[in-house]
Amino acid sequence: MAQPKVLSIVLAGGEGKRLMPLTADRAKPAVPFGGTYRLIDFALSNMVNSGFTKVAVLTQYKSHSLDRHITLAWRLSSMLNDHITPVPAQQRRGPHWYQGSADAIYQSMNLINDEDPDYVIVFGADNIYRMDVAQMLDAHIDSGLPASVAAIRVPRSEASAFGIIDAGKDRVIDRFLEKPKDPPGLPDAPDMSFASMGNYIFSRKEFVERLNADGQAKDSKHDMGGDIIPSFVDSHDCSVYDFTSNDVPGSTELDRNYWRDVGTIDAFFDAHMDLISVVPEFNLYNTQWPILTRQTQLPGAKFTLHGTAESSIVTNGCIISGGDVDHSVLSPGVRIENHSVVDGCVVMNNSRVGQNCTLHNVILDKNVVVPDGVQIGVDHEADEARGFTVSDNGITVVPKNVEVTPV
Repeated sequence: MAQPKVLSIVLAGGEGKRLMPLTADRAKPAVPFGGTYRLIDFALSNMVNSGFTKVAVLTQYKSHSLDRHITLAWRLSSMLNDHITPVPAQQRRGPHWYQGSADAIYQSMNLINDEDPDYVIVFGADNIYRMDVAQMLDAHIDSGLPASVAAIRVPRSEASAFGIIDAGKDRVIDRFLEKPKDPPGLPDAPDMSFASMGNYIFSRKEFVERLNADGQAKDSKHDMGGDIIPSFVDSHDCSVYDFTSNDVPGSTELDRNYWRDVGTIDAFFDAHMDLISVVPEFNLYNTQWPILTRQTQLPGAKFTLHGTAESSIVTNGCIISGGDVDHSVLSPGVRIENHSVVDGCVVMNNSRVGQNCTLHNVILDKNVVVPDGVQIGVDHEADEARGFTVSDNGITVVPKNVEVTPV
């Protein structure tokens, strides 16, 4: 039996307002994560590891660093016609930018026409998880329906924060509910609900028909989750794919069904803390399903003058010169000087922490300079007086390229 032709589309045009100031100078999928990665690397790694190597990445908002990263990091074999290609908004349907996630695909219909696939995979670009997408495609084909939505099980008591899927034992979706007050339980687990992951698979013919109809609708918001999926649900043409059935090689019992939406500063910070426990909730060291990226060409990390790091990720090019690092993630080129304490922090590329500093629950974006004797994350009023963002959970964020001034 011939393998079906598949086109993968990754939606990467998100502005990411809730991640400000990390998205002040970059698109959300380009935000660094886990020391050496960008958020988009997780979606692209899942595609490539699943065997899907024809991928269009639709970009729009402040996309330069994202485009550059994809171009440099994700160069596949042209001999086999494999490609991961950033596709900017091109105004093919008129003099306007993307009006929503569905409109982004509608305006890029030439991609589907040129590739002529049997199935179209549409995934988001900025969540942290592992998934064998081929298993979801098999389930989609077996369902006999033209649309499938991936869903993660969440406690019913917390489900009001998500888009919720109401489906019967046959997995056909009956209702798609946006943040319902009384979420429906599952047939096999009444205390759990299905939350949409924002990942979809479509049979090409029906998907194109719905996109064309939505593109002509004056009252539509042209959104995948808000318009396209409900149109399939209304005609009983959409199935749910249970993420807990996905079996990724090398997964541990703890991280097997891990999925995080890192759309806020607190969620972004918490996802980093998930990486560094003794038995990590998300295991970056799974060599059977690697998260791929372009590694910075720097020497190994160096520890001098009794510098230490515990329960932390310290990447290449870092120098811990007499400082103490605990429960933190340090990106390439970071330097921590003598008698400084970095506790519960995410420190991005080439940032410098001087001597006798204290950083607690802090995110430093790239190229930040913290002079000697400065404290951040200790006094939130002082942090805000400097113009730094302090999250609801007390995480202080220092923007890119800032030289911190002592108080």
